[in-house]
Amino acid sequence: MTDAVLASPRLLAGTNPWTVAAIVVVPTFMEVLDTTIALVALRYIAGGLSATVDDGEWVITSYLAANAIILPITGWLSAHLGRRNYFLMSIAVFTLASALCGMATSLGQLILFRVIQGLAGGALQPSSQAVLLDAFPREKQGTAMTLFGLAALLAPVIGPTLGGWLTDQYQWRWVFLINVPIGVIAFTGCYFLLRDPDYLV
Repeated sequence: MTDAVLASPRLLAGTNPWTVAAIVVVPTFMEVLDTTIALVALRYIAGGLSATVDDGEWVITSYLAANAIILPITGWLSAHLGRRNYFLMSIAVFTLASALCGMATSLGQLILFRVIQGLAGGALQPSSQAVLLDAFPREKQGTAMTLFGLAALLAPVIGPTLGGWLTDQYQWRWVFLINVPIGVIAFTGCYFLLRDPDYLV
């Protein structure tokens, strides 16, 4: 890949790369957060849906398994659907699935919606990284990846504490519903700010 291609315009005219970084890190943080946010709430989820705690562990397992399934083909999907389109679709489906998780009336429904959430969420990390690498010049890409790494490291640490607080102060459903306003903000920001780079058009 030539320097001319790497230097080609990749953002909406006048957009600051750090603004793009701030908005694309949000879905990454949200997706990684969901790997641990429900851990503390599992017994409340199981009790609320008349299931055993052991069965309730599928709420975590199903999400992680769906993530692992979709990750190897995210590049192919991104290439065929367009990276911006695929990224936006993933945020939208993840947000919708989060809302459905919060409204689930049985453990089976919740596990199904968690699978959908995991399939959509699996694309968010690699897509965010690709956008960051395109948004920044080569000499600042390391800094951009540091920001990405910080979000990916902090999210699973914050998850159990936030999940416990939401469950204690409100109810377990808010462990999932909290993603809805965040997802809407992330989708709106990415919709207006992101453009596919020249080499993908």
